[in-house]
Amino acid sequence: MKTEDFEFLAGLLKERSGLMLTPDKVYLLESRLTPLARKRGLDTLDALVQKLRLSRDEALCVDVTEAMTTNESFFFRDNTPFDLFKNHVLPAMEKSRGGQKRLRIWCAAASTGQEPYSLAILLRENWMKWQNWKIEIIGTDICTQVLEKAKAGTYSQFEVQRGLPIQMLIKYFTQEGDTWQLNNDIRNMVTFRSFNLLNNFIGLGSFDVIYCRNVLIYFDQNTKKQVLERMRKVLSDDGTLFLGAAETVLGITDAFRPVRGQRGMYVPSDGSAEKLMGLG
Repeated sequence: MKTEDFEFLAGLLKERSGLMLTPDKVYLLESRLTPLARKRGLDTLDALVQKLRLSRDEALCVDVTEAMTTNESFFFRDNTPFDLFKNHVLPAMEKSRGGQKRLRIWCAAASTGQEPYSLAILLRENWMKWQNWKIEIIGTDICTQVLEKAKAGTYSQFEVQRGLPIQMLIKYFTQEGDTWQLNNDIRNMVTFRSFNLLNNFIGLGSFDVIYCRNVLIYFDQNTKKQVLERMRKVLSDDGTLFLGAAETVLGITDAFRPVRGQRGMYVPSDGSAEKLMGLG
């Protein structure tokens, strides 16, 4: 790929999604965008870049962005953030929200839905405690294609085998041929919508828990700072933020601080969430 073509595509993706691509990721551009070029009736990736340069075709820009920002996901990925949610966050929320019985959770890079559905399953496992609560789980992603799959709640044998305990598979899914359909009682607990983390967060409302895992690693330092500080504005003072294992707030923003000894778990710097969760 020509240097100028790489720089053009990298600039387009940075502008539209925050994704930072370095020259060593040329192979990633070629592997993901060459099939898109052929699908669009273009012989080469060069022809796709030329079309983008000349027309700035919005639909094509969207397709390029979605092709490059589609990431894999699986149920109960990394376990720790879900164990912390179950053993510390939920008991704390039960105490502090017991009067109003409301809980809002945001999965800020929901992909094909396994993360928000995993949280819904954990709540459903102890449903007698939560059935009278108004619980909202919002899953957002920049890619509309993965959101459609998430809404359908249909997964392959390979996808349900990754991280999902067999007892939960049997309890919450129905097998349909070679695929597994998530039951309506879990699907109805999650609302999916398209959202770009570079946009203004006004309209999302406030949240008690935010999961934004394995997303910030693709952003530059300034974009990370902006996203995190906007998240602080929509997170309750005693709320919790979960980031990926390779991500941190340290050296980026003072809006959050890590919870000592709890990997990937962060709370507002001016709050007292650790004590509420018994981690202070």
